[in-house]
Order: sequence, then structure tokens, then C-alpha cells
Amino acid sequence: MAKKKNILFRLGVLALLFFTLAGFTGCSKTGISIQKPTRGTVRDECVVLVHGMGRTLHSMDNMQERLTAAGYHTVSLGYPSTQKSIDEIVTGHFPDALQQCGQFNPAAIHFVSHSLGGIILRAHFKTEKTENMGRVVMLSPPNHGSEVTDRFKDWWLYQWLNGPAGQQLGTDSASYPNQLGPVDYPVGIITGNRYFFIDYWLSAIIPGLDDGKVSVESARLEGMTDFLVVDETHPFIMDAEYVQDETLHFLENGTFKHQKKALAPVSGVDWFSFPSDN
Repeated sequence: MAKKKNILFRLGVLALLFFTLAGFTGCSKTGISIQKPTRGTVRDECVVLVHGMGRTLHSMDNMQERLTAAGYHTVSLGYPSTQKSIDEIVTGHFPDALQQCGQFNPAAIHFVSHSLGGIILRAHFKTEKTENMGRVVMLSPPNHGSEVTDRFKDWWLYQWLNGPAGQQLGTDSASYPNQLGPVDYPVGIITGNRYFFIDYWLSAIIPGLDDGKVSVESARLEGMTDFLVVDETHPFIMDAEYVQDETLHFLENGTFKHQKKALAPVSGVDWFSFPSDN
């Protein structure tokens, strides 16, 4: 009976992984979206946006539009997150976004990332600081890996869905994110404590509070400037307006506002979410 339950559990999780990562989030594509502020205050600053695993640059559209409306030049990077290793992404794709930002001759270049995007930023900045380095906001970063990777990285479907980078996000001391060390530049981290209903089985294997993919504790990072836990889920945290407010506040001031809000999430489909209670 126990063996049968374990098999059913695995099949259920794989089905959820498939619908969540393949059907729901869409395939991973390359490209760059550049937006320039056209009205109001125009800042002499640029923001690079880096999406998460299995997503496209369009997952950051709402955040990009908000930043552009606030006067920033913005460059949103699309990269093949499920087809290449983290190092290949860092060296082969990330420099394109920096180059595009450079055309505006900004006084400062800031960064906003989601999930895997935060690891890409850490990997790049570990060896090379950006000229006119500004501030960094990481949304739901697996800074110490994810138990989801630990549990499923040897399964062929997980490998097919998440590719080489997906194999690098474990929680052991030798995993890629755990080899990057602390940060020595301004970093603000926002992470969620709710899971989207499809992620129930994934949340169940993550210890402590989590967002259905990454634990709150894993999001923390030595050397970070500020840390904020919000009532949002992993896939949609960047779409919540108050998260965008906090992101803007950190880019401008180097700290979050830590504004109070009701428990109910506000980012659209996050209404179909539940608080993690591990």
C-alpha cells in the first residue's frame, strides 16, 4: 500500500510539474524588450529585468511597464532557461541586456529578477561588477536551492522540462547557488509564503513557509540589504501592484517600505492560492 501511494504521489507531482512548467508558464524563448519613458519624469537610469525558469520575458511585462512609467529606461531579457546551463546563460545571453542598457548612457544600472534570474545575476556579479552598478531586487530567488530539485532532478520528465539549469538548483552545499557566496552590493529580496493550488504537492515537500517552489529561508542571502515576505505565490509575485511598489521603493531608496496589507493576495490568479503551513 505504501509503495502504491508513493507511485501515485510521484505521478501526481509529475503531472503538476508538467502543467505548471510546460502548459502554464509557457516555453522558454530568447529576445529583448526595450522600453523608454515617454512622459513625466525621465530618469537617467536603466533597469534590467531577468525572468525565471520556464518563463519568457513577457512574464515580466507588468513589472517592466510599471518601471518604465516611473521614468526608468528598461530592458527585459528573454533567454533559453530550460535549454542551457547557468554559466552558458550568464556568458551567452546576459551581456546582451547590459549592452542594450548601455546605449542610454545611464548614471546607474539596476536589476530586477525573478526566481532563476536572481541566480544568474549573482553568478555574473561574482566575477564581474557592472559599471555604474545600481541596486538589485530579487523576487522569489532560490538562493540556497530548492527541495523540489532535490526530489525530482533525477526524473526524466523533470530533466526534460527544466534542462541543465534545473539540475543545478539543489540545496546541497555543492549546488550552484550555494557556491556563489554572499553579495557585496545592494540587494533587496521579496519572497512569497503562499502556493498556487497546482503547486500543492510541491509545497508539501518544502520545509517551513514557501511559495510552492522555494522556501522563505532559501530566499535569504548573506549580505542582503533588506528582506520582505509577502502573501503571494511563486509564479505571480511580480504582478502584484504592492510588490511593484516595494520594488520601486528599493530601487529609489535602498530599502523596502514594508507596507502592511491584508492576507488575501491581490495579483489576479493568486486568488487561487493558499498559505503554506509546513
